[in-house]
Amino acid sequence: MMSASGRENGEAGHPVPHAPLNPDTLPPIIRQYLQACASQLPQTSDHIAGQYEADSRSSSYSPPPAIPPEPSHSPSTLTNDANDTEGKPMPRKQDAIVPPSAASGGVPNPTQQYLTNASLPPFVLPQERQILVVIDLNGTLLHRPDSYRPTYFVERPHARSFLNYCIETFKVVIWSSAKSQNVEKMCRQLLKPKQFWKVVAIWGRESFGLSDNDYRQRVQCYKRLSLLWSDEKIAASHPEADKGKRWSQADTVLIDDSIEKARSEPYNLVRVPEYDGDLEKDGEILPQVHDYINELARTADISTFIRSRPFEADLAWRLPDLPTPHVLTIQQPKPTKKKKQKKTQNTEANEA
Repeated sequence: MMSASGRENGEAGHPVPHAPLNPDTLPPIIRQYLQACASQLPQTSDHIAGQYEADSRSSSYSPPPAIPPEPSHSPSTLTNDANDTEGKPMPRKQDAIVPPSAASGGVPNPTQQYLTNASLPPFVLPQERQILVVIDLNGTLLHRPDSYRPTYFVERPHARSFLNYCIETFKVVIWSSAKSQNVEKMCRQLLKPKQFWKVVAIWGRESFGLSDNDYRQRVQCYKRLSLLWSDEKIAASHPEADKGKRWSQADTVLIDDSIEKARSEPYNLVRVPEYDGDLEKDGEILPQVHDYINELARTADISTFIRSRPFEADLAWRLPDLPTPHVLTIQQPKPTKKKKQKKTQNTEANEA
């Protein structure tokens, strides 16, 4: 897929003191990212760069109401026919997404240290290394069309093969904003028992640090990768944990369909198009992600590579059809039956 050649070398950045950021001093790629984020949020009077200040409580973030996508197919198990709604519950009306409260950490922003490290030139390693792959469920690997059946889902094409490859090749964490008991049930459907126990951690809604009130509401969840990096169980999975090393922005990738959820570490995100259950328009997304994370495994700092070459899905791309093997049938000759030779009597012996 993508070539990993022609990269420059660079050393890790040194800590810099925290200070309010001037948007004019930010690198162009960061300003472009901020503008892309701004286009997805309601227009406010505050400049989007102001959301990078240390105090996230001053953020004017107010997400629009989220409307769940309708399944494009209509089997009887997924949707109710117009003439078959009597006596059945009406679809559950979803509330608007609201920002988390200060008790839940508010709206996060990338630290200046993170931005400094990610702004360095990417450096390609001579061979692959072990990385931490954090994978989302709903919208990424699957689609949940029925809110009354939270563990029923439609798989994205190649979801099982992709999961199996990641688990066998890298270290994997599955992180979803669904409730933990539902996340575990969905994972057990997707994974074989041996695969399930090889996953480093399976995190659900309880792992976002939400307050009790926010947990019960439909709040915007943020996947702060720093929570993963500080977790002792996950840290123990690092290949050099015995030397005191931990996972970081240099060797972690988040695969998710939401830019906003990766707000705190935007350059560790491989954003995939949201999967809504439509097999026709989805394309072959996960095989493309498969190739891209293989390239990430050869970079010294994943955040620098994603910043310079973010993942771009090609919805029209399809896996090539494998040629049907031609089987040559050879006609075996039928075995010829040997004629039995009649024994001739020795007339002379009989006469004797």
